[in-house]
Amino acid sequence: MVYKSVLAAVTVILALHQLSRRRKSIIHNIPGPPSPSWIYGHMLQLIFSPEYGDHEFVWQKTFGLIYRLKGCFGEDSLMISDPVALQYIVNSTKFGQGPVLENVVNMLFGKKSLVVVKGGAHKRLRGAMNMGFTAAAVRTYQPVLLRAVQELSERLEESYGGVSSSSLNLCPLLGDTTFRAAVQVGLGCSAEDLGEEFLVNNLQIVRSAPHIFAIGASLPTWIWRTMIHAPLAAFKDIRTATRLTRQLGRRIVDAKLDSARQGLQIDTDVFGILLAKSLGGKTRHALSPEEVAAQFSALVYTGQDPTANTIAFGLLELARHPEFQQKLRAEIQSNVGASYENMPVLNAFIKEVLRLYPSAALIQRVAVEDTILPLSDSIKTATGELMNEIPIRRGQLLTLGVASFQRLERYWGTDAQKFRPSRWLDDTITPYGSDLGPYANLASFLNGHRVCLGWRFAILEMQVFFHELISKFHFTLSEDDLVRVRFSGILIPALRNSFEKAAPICITPI
Repeated sequence: MVYKSVLAAVTVILALHQLSRRRKSIIHNIPGPPSPSWIYGHMLQLIFSPEYGDHEFVWQKTFGLIYRLKGCFGEDSLMISDPVALQYIVNSTKFGQGPVLENVVNMLFGKKSLVVVKGGAHKRLRGAMNMGFTAAAVRTYQPVLLRAVQELSERLEESYGGVSSSSLNLCPLLGDTTFRAAVQVGLGCSAEDLGEEFLVNNLQIVRSAPHIFAIGASLPTWIWRTMIHAPLAAFKDIRTATRLTRQLGRRIVDAKLDSARQGLQIDTDVFGILLAKSLGGKTRHALSPEEVAAQFSALVYTGQDPTANTIAFGLLELARHPEFQQKLRAEIQSNVGASYENMPVLNAFIKEVLRLYPSAALIQRVAVEDTILPLSDSIKTATGELMNEIPIRRGQLLTLGVASFQRLERYWGTDAQKFRPSRWLDDTITPYGSDLGPYANLASFLNGHRVCLGWRFAILEMQVFFHELISKFHFTLSEDDLVRVRFSGILIPALRNSFEKAAPICITPI
């Protein structure tokens, strides 16, 4: 009874909050699917569909590249997959991060993290952090990635003794391997150096944080700040993570400073590169030790799960397409010692996986000032007016449909919903402009001042992992392909009717 009373009270408060801030705008006249619920709007259909896109991809075909969605308590939002509008939003400072990041990331990453800071502070911090992720810096991390995936290969070989395996869920193994690589590259230490308490908490955060992100998306900040102190397991995990990341960040920075005073080299990882810049007396982009320590979460949490999931999706597609898997293996075997960049089939494969399975399939933004949103096509409002651009008021929520854009038939072909890496080699992709993303002009890493800091590292990690695993193992599916694409804050592979990550694949050593 108490739980139901609290839930009812929160519902009333949220409803009043939304009513008090609603203003009529042109958004109200933009067509969209009818809302099934005033309380939940389209959120249940969008986020909890049996397979991601069951509703979203249909809505796009019905209503076009821009349409109106209802959020919780009747709030209007624009769903956007128009490339011109997307390009404008990701490259403009007139849009800020939406409530998901405002409500949740603040707590998990800390107010001084690159993920959280804004304006001039973000520009300065970004300038400094970029030094650890230049093309030259990322190349130096390749040995770490090779060791990580070789250790994974050894674990797989030892587990199955050189014979074909029964179905194995690769998600935990991939998550652990990418986590260890992120810790080594970002902090310059092993995962074990972080301590048992952090390792256990990290597993809990990986499991629960996406679900908490979904909750935080619909709550006003003042309610979220109260709820974060509730005695619930997921909130307790976030509070523990906040404490541990602060402590560990300071401890690792202090240890590196001690090493530097002893004349030892420290600039072999991101933390070391940032500290060496400061110790060298170079003030441009230099960060204080306290600012470096505050980037612990940004390096560790963002560097593991998204890439692990993308690799899992890639291996699943290889298992579903044995002929292509063999073609890719043949390229790898005939180019021993060659640069990854000189393997066109491998890179076409990575681009296709990123196209179909962008980790951040939905990205929320909010207008921080009035602006005009340009469009590639005109749209017709409910009143019959044709619009070539949309006036956007300050405070307007927008949802960037990255996954929807990357399945548009007009750009990717009539088989846009299908896995076909050859589209990147046969010149059948229709140009749609530029400056949408730093890699293959995909929106998977965004662009502009909020472009993914580690996009080069993520591409190299995928190249190294796929190259190693495909050269040593053959991947097949069990008789029944049970894996579905689900949205849990980010795209994950999951078993049918489940939100738990799983990518069961049969593995045969070559």
